[in-house]
Amino acid sequence: MSNSNNFESVMLSYKLQAINVAVQDAVTVCQGDIINILALLRQLESLHREIRDGVFQSNLPENRQALYALLREIEAEGGWPYIERMKLQGFLKFLEQEEENKQ
Repeated sequence: MSNSNNFESVMLSYKLQAINVAVQDAVTVCQGDIINILALLRQLESLHREIRDGVFQSNLPENRQALYALLREIEAEGGWPYIERMKLQGFLKFLEQEEENKQ
């Protein structure tokens, strides 16, 4: 890895840490306010979709060897990044269980 690539990797790491801190701060601010928590989740999902459909797809490998290397990286580092939406039925079951636990 060249010095330039190493520097860029370190800078990305710092930026990712800053994003993590900003999101954790937002979570703290939203604590107890379900509408704001929902807005935060929607914003994160929107950012995920924007990155995935934009810069990620435009940078996908153009040959089999590079695609294979990417797939190995995905496999080795924890799978495909995905933000799952809570299904309404699951949410309603959760609410029912909470109500039963209160009784």
